[in-house]
Amino acid sequence: MAKPKLRDMPDLSGLAIPGAAIAVRVTPKAAKDSIVVDIGAIRITVTAAPENGKANDAVRKILAAALGVAPSALILKQGQAARDKVFVYAP
Repeated sequence: MAKPKLRDMPDLSGLAIPGAAIAVRVTPKAAKDSIVVDIGAIRITVTAAPENGKANDAVRKILAAALGVAPSALILKQGQAARDKVFVYAP
């Protein structure tokens, strides 16, 4: 069974600049997947557990959907095992 689509996803396509670093704060094992943009900060909650890179993959997919790019175009540059992560858009 496929995961349900996120509703009310913010449009972050303005951040999809080649080579741009995108900082996010992640909360794994949440009740639902969501993405919220506060004042200059992107907060992503995922239902995936932080084991074997499952949460990182879920964050990559959600962020890619909000940016309107392919998940493979986002590279996790910093924060492999931390809540604060930096992704780089490399098309």
